[in-house]
Amino acid sequence: MPIVNRVADLQPDIQAWRRDIHEHPELLYDVHRTAALVADRLREFGCDEVATGLGKTGVVGVIKGRKQGGGEVKVIGLRADMDALPIEETTNLPYSSKNPGLMHACGHDGHTAMLLGAARYLTETRDFAGDAVVIFQPAEEGGAGAAAMIKDGLMDRFGIQQVYGMHNTPGLPIGSFAIRPGAIMASTASVDIMIEGLGGHAARPNKCIDSVLVGTQVIGALQQIVSRNVDPLDSLVISICEFHAGNARNVIPQTAVLRGTVRMLTQKVAELAEKRIREVVAGVAQITGAKIDLNYVRGYPVTFNHAAETEFATKVAKEIAGDGKVHTTQPMMGAEDFSYMLEARPGAFIFCGNGDSAGLHHPAYNFDDEAIVYGTSYLVKLVENALAA
Repeated sequence: MPIVNRVADLQPDIQAWRRDIHEHPELLYDVHRTAALVADRLREFGCDEVATGLGKTGVVGVIKGRKQGGGEVKVIGLRADMDALPIEETTNLPYSSKNPGLMHACGHDGHTAMLLGAARYLTETRDFAGDAVVIFQPAEEGGAGAAAMIKDGLMDRFGIQQVYGMHNTPGLPIGSFAIRPGAIMASTASVDIMIEGLGGHAARPNKCIDSVLVGTQVIGALQQIVSRNVDPLDSLVISICEFHAGNARNVIPQTAVLRGTVRMLTQKVAELAEKRIREVVAGVAQITGAKIDLNYVRGYPVTFNHAAETEFATKVAKEIAGDGKVHTTQPMMGAEDFSYMLEARPGAFIFCGNGDSAGLHHPAYNFDDEAIVYGTSYLVKLVENALAA
């Protein structure tokens, strides 16, 4: 099954855009250089409309097909994320980050470049009936940029009827895709637990309320929620990843701070997890005599692929990669704010192979430019198939 020939011709240009973006990573909503580059390219390509400033720094391009379809104009949205991460790059590549402490460690540079490549192809050919809306989003990495763009009228302003997203995946071979209907990525919540005990001399623990011991009791009890309160066939992850207490070996600290993340695939488990976490924290406080404050903040919702759109996306991916290279994946416990777009409109999220690279969010990660022709061809064919006359 072939990639699109014209996309293969465009690969050097798409690679050059990707590497330029990689050299200049930007965080969250502060993607001003990247957004300007995107907007400039879209205007050069001849998009019928280029809108900036949605969700603070988001960019949207509208490409109208030259074919005539009957009845209402069909509109499909394609989304890419633009922001990087606060990680020091260790790849030593010629195009490695020029911004100290920042890097594209999740491949958003590749996502943005592939969607730019699709936009260039679609403006050249316009071989479809309807509107293709290309969406370049800021602040996926914890800033809910998708929700911000929706709040600014993304879906209604451009009449988007269905929406599709894509993410590269290390470990999945180049030229392969992975997708599933239903929950494909988890919802999240963050927990901050502030413990106040009674500090004192390490030799007199009986005169203290040991905040370190209280913290360990909290952590242990939280894991019992996963193992003893949740149906074994459901998924829940509670990870406490920060534990800050004390600064001397012979002083029992007065305070401790725990921070972590909660991941789940259904609303039922989300509600159970929050209820039980609150009960556990209150119970440990009562048992130990410590004062414990919990800040529980719900994050991104479940990324939920709609059945018909997932079937369609799977068929398109098979056109590009062949039947044997489009896999049904298990849900992943990472989170993705494309979930907000899938709550607003039907659509699907797919994984594109990045080969044998370092993992996402790793300082040695790099998007593999060999994946460009597959991801870009997929985006192009989504439009041409969804908006066929």
